[in-house]
Amino acid sequence: MVNVGIVGGTGYTGVELMRLLSMHPEARIGAITSRAEEGVSVGDIFPSLRGHVDLTFEKPSLSTLIGCDVVFFATPHGVAMEQARELVAAGVRVIDLAADFRLKDLSQWKKWYGPEHIAQDLLEEAVYGLPEINREKIKTARVVGNPGCYATAIELGFAPLLASGLIDPASLIADAKSGASGAGRKKELSIIYSEVGDNFKAYGLDGHRHHPEIVEVLSGVAGGGVKLKFTPHLLPINRGILATLYANLTEGGSSLVRESFENFFKNEPFVDMLPSGQFPDTRSVRGSNFCKIGVQLSEDQCSVVVISVLDNLVKGASGQAIQNMNIMFGLDEKMGLNGLGLVP
Repeated sequence: MVNVGIVGGTGYTGVELMRLLSMHPEARIGAITSRAEEGVSVGDIFPSLRGHVDLTFEKPSLSTLIGCDVVFFATPHGVAMEQARELVAAGVRVIDLAADFRLKDLSQWKKWYGPEHIAQDLLEEAVYGLPEINREKIKTARVVGNPGCYATAIELGFAPLLASGLIDPASLIADAKSGASGAGRKKELSIIYSEVGDNFKAYGLDGHRHHPEIVEVLSGVAGGGVKLKFTPHLLPINRGILATLYANLTEGGSSLVRESFENFFKNEPFVDMLPSGQFPDTRSVRGSNFCKIGVQLSEDQCSVVVISVLDNLVKGASGQAIQNMNIMFGLDEKMGLNGLGLVP
């Protein structure tokens, strides 16, 4: 049984971790922390978990967390790097759902996240937690940087084509849309119902913090630099990401596109490559850890369109974090994550 600690349990990724772990046969939540809700029971804040997570929020403390086998940080950026070193020294493995251990380029970290990185030694050894690319490294990792939600959808959509050399790495375009929960559980005018409902808008046109993460990972897959144009949009829905991806094909690449996806994902339990002519929607993955992908060639066979869809709180965050935990502890990778999409 894996003894789990969760730091920052009152946000959307925190409650999603609790929901999924409460159904995991080989995991037990031993500690759940929140400074703001210290002393309050989980069920009082999240009635959906009553009778399933019978814990009280505690103030974060090293003495509590070092008794865990793994600690998830469902916290804002900058928190995990302050506490991870002592946990790792005590033999606790760390999975950060924020960006503290995603980016290797410190100049990009400082540009997008502000403060100096104070755990650079751990950042150097940290593994980027996208199982479809880094599964073997995740197995032995002490620290995992869980990918961003947009990043997961876009990287899975482009990776097979880049790995096969079928697209021009300087031609990547990502037009991606996310539900409002991607902004987190907070009071902010731009994400209240009357602003989001019956509305659709682009944002981050001057740059988005997931952009350098995506470029760094895809450059590794391609074996060289890539150029990406990425525009995020806010959908009037709670959950889901739909990324429409475009790239120019290299000469002769059109006949190998589908084969590249099928080969790349043939043994992946949570990537569903749809048959020719079928394309996924957000409803098909809601509440599940699946990424569903559809592919279409342009009429002139010179470019490709990829539709990549996932639930931003599951495969885009907490579900993928548990998938990483399963790999790190030698469990069945699918354990606790077999739920299907909710329809309607």
